Amino acid sequence: MPQQAQVTEEQARALAEESRETGWDKPSFAKELFLGRFPLELIHPFPQLSDADEERTRAFLQRLREFLGTVDGTVIERDAQIPDEYVKGLAELGCFGMKIPSEYGGLNMSQVAYNRALMMVTTVHPSLGALLSAHQSIGVPEPLKLAGSPEQKRKFLPRCAAGAISAFLLTEPDVGSDPARLASTATPVEDGRAYELEGVKLWTTNGVVAELLVVMARVPKSDGHRGGISAFVVEADSPGITVERRNKFMGLRGIENGVTRLHGVRVPSENLVGSEGDGLKIALTTLNAGRLSIPASATGSSKWALKIAREWSGERVQWGKPLAKHEAVARKISFIAATNYALDAVLELSAQMADEGRNDIRIEAALAKLWSSEMSCLIADELLQIRGGRGYETAESLAARGERAVPAEQALRDLRINRIFEGSSEIMRLLIAREAVDAHLNAAGDLAKPDTGLREKAAAAVGASGFYAKWLPQLVFGEGQRPRAYGEFGALAPHLRFVERCTRKLARNTFYGMARWQAKLEQKQGFLGRIVDIGAELFAMSAACVRAEGQRATDQALGQQAFELADAFSQQATLRIEALFDQLWTNTDSTDVQLTRDVLDGRYSWLEDGIIDQSEGSGPWIAHWEPGESTEANLARRFLTLAAPTEASA
Repeated sequence: MPQQAQVTEEQARALAEESRETGWDKPSFAKELFLGRFPLELIHPFPQLSDADEERTRAFLQRLREFLGTVDGTVIERDAQIPDEYVKGLAELGCFGMKIPSEYGGLNMSQVAYNRALMMVTTVHPSLGALLSAHQSIGVPEPLKLAGSPEQKRKFLPRCAAGAISAFLLTEPDVGSDPARLASTATPVEDGRAYELEGVKLWTTNGVVAELLVVMARVPKSDGHRGGISAFVVEADSPGITVERRNKFMGLRGIENGVTRLHGVRVPSENLVGSEGDGLKIALTTLNAGRLSIPASATGSSKWALKIAREWSGERVQWGKPLAKHEAVARKISFIAATNYALDAVLELSAQMADEGRNDIRIEAALAKLWSSEMSCLIADELLQIRGGRGYETAESLAARGERAVPAEQALRDLRINRIFEGSSEIMRLLIAREAVDAHLNAAGDLAKPDTGLREKAAAAVGASGFYAKWLPQLVFGEGQRPRAYGEFGALAPHLRFVERCTRKLARNTFYGMARWQAKLEQKQGFLGRIVDIGAELFAMSAACVRAEGQRATDQALGQQAFELADAFSQQATLRIEALFDQLWTNTDSTDVQLTRDVLDGRYSWLEDGIIDQSEGSGPWIAHWEPGESTEANLARRFLTLAAPTEASA
């Protein structure tokens, strides 16, 4: 089998930089937020589907709702498998081709419609949402739409639209966040007419049942071959492909996720997507819109949690009054309801922006994925707490006792993967941070490079001073300091003024970090993570306020309710933002790093006395750790690959 590539930290970083999109040909609302500007005109008025698209979407969702009424999610949970008739029914509705153009047999639906469908499907069982999104968001259809040749589209997209399930194979047993170490190979054979694939792929969602695969493999450099990580469309029944096992997980029990081995698999050269070496760039571009499937699933589960929390806390009586009338529970319900409104706003705004195509949404999609996956987990946890013992008890057990079968604990288990799927929260923060500080890195030049000499640093400082001399004065005063700014938003105007002030404050703090740490800034992951989390909350506040104003413009009664929800959410988000700003400079980051070094060096191993560890120690769980290197070097290599589509195949 091929050997894992041995790469240095610098080589891994270089590949990440080579694979990311570097140009900004279109405006980006989120990018401007991190630079201290609040371009409200990019999202206001809140974008809407056309009347014709809205009606078409509504009709499709009604047909989907009727079909889902015949689907029993408890069967999927009990059997840990999606029945064939459910898959067939989804295929007959066209669900496997929702985003595929009609010329290839698809429904040619918008991102908005696709998200709403995923949201609905997820509430029956999240494994259904995973089946559809792994097929369309990161499987064969999306990469081919973006980078496939006309011949590839004609050959494969009609099959995908008709229900030929596809999967995306990137992650390997020893390679997750760091694709520079990818071991799978695609060796040119037959005078370049084909490639021979070798390797093992892990966590291949849909891989157990797929007909078509997108496989990422490294083409060796040679005469006539550029080489590099490349993407191939592969028939799943090709000789040499073996699905070695179906994995089992904490949640998503109906997911068909496995380990796939490729040995001597012949793939014709015409199945290469794009060019050699374009594989990671294709994956990253695919994920720009593909990541929006996570917010869709998260929002669907959160809406369901609100419904259950409302019903249960209104009927359950404790100490003479319903649970909801106790302040401790009321705070939880308020958080669930207000955050649901913001989740919906972020999802709709991001999807509308993706459909319009006039903005670059790479940061917005990443923020939506990061923020929604984190907040939906908090909502599910609060629902479980509100339900108490019934929240911890399984739906099957509740039903056996004659009670309503509410799968609260299942919701928490199912949602937890979203903080790992298609980029873990930690890697997402680093990916977003890399884009957020892009202007600073460009301005700083050699100042931001760890191996630069004093003379080069001095020259770079001169260039950087010119950029900051123009940029910093713009952060002193803005619309957020004008008492009547954003007056058309009525009661929500103070929140938008707060957002505008915070964008400038965020940019100033980013500058302080750049000035203080220079090339070491990328190692300050606690600082960068908080910068990103502040940006995510500001994005959510903006989306909520703009959507509420849009709803008021079309329906006064609904708009008033939307204002109340947006106002409550903004108040709650303001407290989180202020706490994050405080923690930028007052934190335990250095203590935590030192303590971690000591833990890994065995200094506190006595804390582990008195336990019995029955886990097996023979697996590759520590594959990223090199015992001959320092703790710092190991941690850096593990987490500093900023632009990797982490666990995208999971």
